[in-house]
Amino acid sequence: MATTRSLNSDDARLAELGYKQEFKRHFTLWETFGLSFSMVTVVPGIASVFFISVSNGGPVSMIWGWLTAGFFITLVCIAVSELASAAPTAGGLYYWTHRYASPRCRNLLSWIVGYSNTIYLMSGVASVAWSIALQIAACVTIESNFAWAPTTAQLFGISTAVLVTQALVACFATRIMARLQSFVIAVNSALILVVIISLPAATPKEFKNDTRYALCNFDNVNGWPNGFAFCSSFLTPLWVIAGFDVTAHISEEASNANFAVPWANIMSTGLAVITGVAVNIAVTFCMGNDLLSILSDPTGQPFATVLHNSLGPKATIAFFTFIALTLFLSEANLTLAASRQTFAFARDGALPFSFWIYRMNKFSGTPINAVWVVTGVAFIFTLLVFAGSTAITTIFSLPIVAQYLSYIIPIFCRFAFKNDFTPGPFYTGRLSAPISIFSLLWMVFMMIVFMFPATPIISSVSVNYTSACLGAWVLLSLVGYYFPFNGLGGVHWFKGPVPNIDTEREFTSSVASMEQSGDSNNLEKKLEA
Repeated sequence: MATTRSLNSDDARLAELGYKQEFKRHFTLWETFGLSFSMVTVVPGIASVFFISVSNGGPVSMIWGWLTAGFFITLVCIAVSELASAAPTAGGLYYWTHRYASPRCRNLLSWIVGYSNTIYLMSGVASVAWSIALQIAACVTIESNFAWAPTTAQLFGISTAVLVTQALVACFATRIMARLQSFVIAVNSALILVVIISLPAATPKEFKNDTRYALCNFDNVNGWPNGFAFCSSFLTPLWVIAGFDVTAHISEEASNANFAVPWANIMSTGLAVITGVAVNIAVTFCMGNDLLSILSDPTGQPFATVLHNSLGPKATIAFFTFIALTLFLSEANLTLAASRQTFAFARDGALPFSFWIYRMNKFSGTPINAVWVVTGVAFIFTLLVFAGSTAITTIFSLPIVAQYLSYIIPIFCRFAFKNDFTPGPFYTGRLSAPISIFSLLWMVFMMIVFMFPATPIISSVSVNYTSACLGAWVLLSLVGYYFPFNGLGGVHWFKGPVPNIDTEREFTSSVASMEQSGDSNNLEKKLEA
């Protein structure tokens, strides 16, 4: 094992973690950053959940709520990125949990994290697909001069078409998906610049706000106490700046993964926090002060009202078209990552029909079966929209809660149990422990906040389904683990990540290959340890 550790190549590092190389490593640092940046689509993300921050504090929540949440989100990103740098594998969170937890509970905790991580990614795919449907419908509504308004069934039909289309894109070979990231970065950056520059330039005087209103006004529409409303507004930045494990799930397709994956996360998160503040400032100065009018937008998209008032109908349609395009690219990338997590979990036999899900398509070199499993479960989640408007909010909050649950456990295990954690190239040293502790406290707090309904007036329509959905999923995973009959429960056979490679043999094969190729310089470096 010591000799294997001296191998610095990605393949050898993966072999040390117990897995053979099955993907092609086509993602460079730039393209890994593109994938991470597509998960923090600032303008499309803000547009999709704009109603949350507007109704829970207005300008103060949009700007200062974003900055407050952005600080703690960055701490979470750092804590997850340290784990990704130490052990870059597609299994990500559940692999880290099993590696760093106590032997007495590692199998159960790894099982729970694996299922929580899987549900968060799948529900995230559903939420983004629904967002795209809303943007497309907004364009049609504005084009019809507000004569047409989409029904829930029509939006569901659009989101289903989006799910199928993005699944086809996610089935592309790794090389194609990697090359697509430069376009993703360009479109995201262009949208940010358009809002920051064109919105202040084009907004009529009647919709411009003074500095005091834009930076200091607090409008609480939903009825919760102001402090709680401010905390509720954090769902906007949390939904936008998320998915720090997404790059980890493609780490077996990235070059120099233990460096590229964490730094891609840090760069995209830092850029999202800064540009998100700039976008929110531009909007608060240019959205007028009639928040009820903005929230009652006939398109169902309050952000469309702001753009329509400032830019006019044609420019708004063009803008929302690009928003939908950007979200679609993000959706394809999210499906890509979700399929890799599903593939890795099936590789260790933890999912039903793992033998079928864990199949690599010979033509594309990608796990196509896993892609369609993700898409199918996301489709089922989208059916929640027929339960009412509050259920739609659940689609946006469930990924955050499930994501944080799957982050909390491996970060906690790293410090709570005696283990062999060895830092990778990305490590904050003495700051690592306090950063992780504050990130844990933040995530627990936000999970509690997101269990509350949108308003204090609770009814069968306004109740928050997030806790029910998450609880049901965790309960099902526990039932699956402790299922008592015929030894079917995971407690009888699940042993965590299952190595599928002989690391010593892999090392010997690597050395022999380099000897045959005459690569003496690299051979000497790999044998130094």
